[in-house]
Amino acid sequence: MKKTAFIEGLLGVVFSVTAAVSAEDRIGFEVTADYFSKYVWRGQNPVADSVFQPSVSAAYKGLTGSIWGNCELTTVNGNSGEFTEVDYSIDYSRQFPRIEWLGYSVGLIYYDFPNTGFASTTELYWGFSADVLLSPSVTAYLDVDQVQGTYLSFAVGHSVDRMVELGPDVPVGLELGAAIGWGSSSYNASYWSVPRGELNDLALSVSVPISIAGCTVTPSVHYVTLLGDGIRASGAGTDFFFAGIGITKAL
Repeated sequence: MKKTAFIEGLLGVVFSVTAAVSAEDRIGFEVTADYFSKYVWRGQNPVADSVFQPSVSAAYKGLTGSIWGNCELTTVNGNSGEFTEVDYSIDYSRQFPRIEWLGYSVGLIYYDFPNTGFASTTELYWGFSADVLLSPSVTAYLDVDQVQGTYLSFAVGHSVDRMVELGPDVPVGLELGAAIGWGSSSYNASYWSVPRGELNDLALSVSVPISIAGCTVTPSVHYVTLLGDGIRASGAGTDFFFAGIGITKAL
């Protein structure tokens, strides 16, 4: 399916459902525009320079559909001003009945790589999260297309909604995050040329969301290091430090 047909189909579904639901059950929309000094994904560094990453999503009663893109802003890969990745995803997330502190998510991600020559691929995922100290979560991503491998992510985090105030109705929050990833033998063989399962990466982040005029502006800093001996020896670089800033608007 071509990207334009996929987008038109998704928008058609969104508008059809919007017309069918009542005002109390309206669909929530969100748009985000992020800038990062480099693009690092699961310990890999597809773009070693500035990128622009916009997204749009629609959510209704636990079901969320979204489109996310990565646009390269420099000539580091010869793709300045071009989108080199577009991800289409659908997610269903809810709390378990009678266990309000425990949640689950299931979904699908279709990865497309325009202007690169790379083949598209598809992942299914499922995960669990707990509304307790440090908000631990675990998510399994199973590639059912090109890679036929599994990536597991174990994450914790802590957030403060109102750390300080810059002025009336301008709260400043704080978000801390840490995640460790593990790849199966087939996953690592495909992405790293390492034919065995081992830990992939450790990712740390600090974000400072600022609510201004109905939008959220979020500067952030990130550090990613590779963990497994085979992956660290793959020659792809082992440590990455980068920063970003994003703006999010709920509609």
